[in-house]
Amino acid sequence: MTYEAKKFDLPALTGLSEKQIKVHLALYEGYVKNVNLLMQTIAAYQNTDDDGGKFAIAEMRRRLGFEFDGMRMHEYYFSQFEGGPAAPDAGSALAKMGRERYGENGIEGHVRAIASGTRGIGWVVVYADPAGKTLQTAYVGDHEIGQLAGLPILLALDLWEHAYMVDYVPADKKNYVDAFFANLNWSVVEKRFDEAR
Repeated sequence: MTYEAKKFDLPALTGLSEKQIKVHLALYEGYVKNVNLLMQTIAAYQNTDDDGGKFAIAEMRRRLGFEFDGMRMHEYYFSQFEGGPAAPDAGSALAKMGRERYGENGIEGHVRAIASGTRGIGWVVVYADPAGKTLQTAYVGDHEIGQLAGLPILLALDLWEHAYMVDYVPADKKNYVDAFFANLNWSVVEKRFDEAR
């Protein structure tokens, strides 16, 4: 199996320059390249009897989680901008559950609070929890650490500096979060929710 970098149909984004998006997409493509390289290398050496080779393969398998999740999280991230910005449907099941779970400011208010209140790199990820019939939110530091196992991802906000450093300095992260929500196509998030139930 070989993965290919997805092509996203992105409109011009408010507050995020074409250069910023180009840099960020190149980083995503690097994750795809590294996933393929790791999988090919593991496959080529998986039958080794050499202890050093076995150790190297074990470490590559650990690295695969970082590269794979980096690839997949960026696919969630960029696809949220396809089709252009769309306001959330205030009457949708997702909006209703968001208000029940997070209060009157709903999902957006909750994600903004997490994004502004957490220092450092990572992701704010909103998940559907079908078994609990609720939503869950996590701050995921590294792609492969802190994900909520088995829960479908609804919204992924990339807070690694590579997502905004062309346009904003770290002290202006709030402005990047504003730009993210200004460009978010909520219908993509709502569709993910409907498919997860």
